[in-house]
Amino acid sequence: MQIIFSAIFIILFFLLNLYIYKRFVQKISLNNNIKLFLKLFLLLNYFGILLFLSGRFLIDLPYILHFISTLSIGITFIFFVISVIFDILNVSITKIKISNKRRGFIKKSLAFISIGLLSSLSIKSIFNARYFEVKDVSIKIKNLKKPYKIIQISDVHISKLIDKKFIKTLVEKINTLNADIVVITGDLIDTNVSDAKEALNELKNIKSKYGTYYIVGNHEYFYGIQHSINAVKQLGIKVLENENIYIGEKNNGFNLAGVYDLFGYRANHFQPDIKKALKNKQNSPTVLLAHQPKFIHEVKLGVDLILSGHTHGGQIVPFNQLVKLQQPYVKGLHQHNKNLQIYINQGTGFWGPAMRLGTKSEITHITIS
Repeated sequence: MQIIFSAIFIILFFLLNLYIYKRFVQKISLNNNIKLFLKLFLLLNYFGILLFLSGRFLIDLPYILHFISTLSIGITFIFFVISVIFDILNVSITKIKISNKRRGFIKKSLAFISIGLLSSLSIKSIFNARYFEVKDVSIKIKNLKKPYKIIQISDVHISKLIDKKFIKTLVEKINTLNADIVVITGDLIDTNVSDAKEALNELKNIKSKYGTYYIVGNHEYFYGIQHSINAVKQLGIKVLENENIYIGEKNNGFNLAGVYDLFGYRANHFQPDIKKALKNKQNSPTVLLAHQPKFIHEVKLGVDLILSGHTHGGQIVPFNQLVKLQQPYVKGLHQHNKNLQIYINQGTGFWGPAMRLGTKSEITHITIS
């Protein structure tokens, strides 16, 4: 499986870089020194992608090399999109009936603008990935007798880049929000559990009135899902495994349910079971934690609100449009039908490139009422 993934990955990024070289580097109306610099940059960037694969499957890279190698992925995506736009405009300029001098000036300006965009967007995307945005969301739920404050984090992806320092800062931010409950909607761990212990231990410091609750995402299946569940339980965090729990004061609270991830169907173990998750719940509104938004298709009755993650909001635009091909919703609050709403967190961490463009690392501050 790793060999197939690596082969596809290498070929895909080779083709992306080849397009950038053929349709951007060779076409720009700039001097040869700048073209040479861009050629070397592309070569080093592609080497970074190979380094990323090596660090993921073969060798343990130092932090700084791992960080740089992940940036190569994001930079390639951004450079490719800019190259496509440049290509379209460059061809259009060629067909416009203007003087050669003016055409040359426009093409040179377009080249400089494209390089400037690549630089500025890459820097901005690195900044976006490292800083949290607290997003305030108010959600009306029928028959809920008093308001509750829920803090949602999702897709933290604890790994070499999402480390103890990152989690400590995250927890400190959460604790300023005075939550009734904190929920973690999957993809918390993206490495061997033994390598994540220091970062995980910081989650013990989360403060809320009624506790912290967690469901698994698809990435937990990659590193031994039972190990992840056991590690989180040891932190004093309640893992919802196709089950529900009552939150709040008697007759004034709500049911909080959680299911395993849809990846369980492929893995053939730890499969989601909505009927089991809702069994014996009280006659109160119900909030369901389900990692992937498309789990909404398995929910028929008995749920008022679903809290999901998984999509990262697309992480780097315009790839949010590709996510729409696989998930019914990408981010934010949606009214699915007259009885059911869903909110999708954009992700509190990141996966792959340590970059976000058009999205931010999100802590969701939800008030249900």
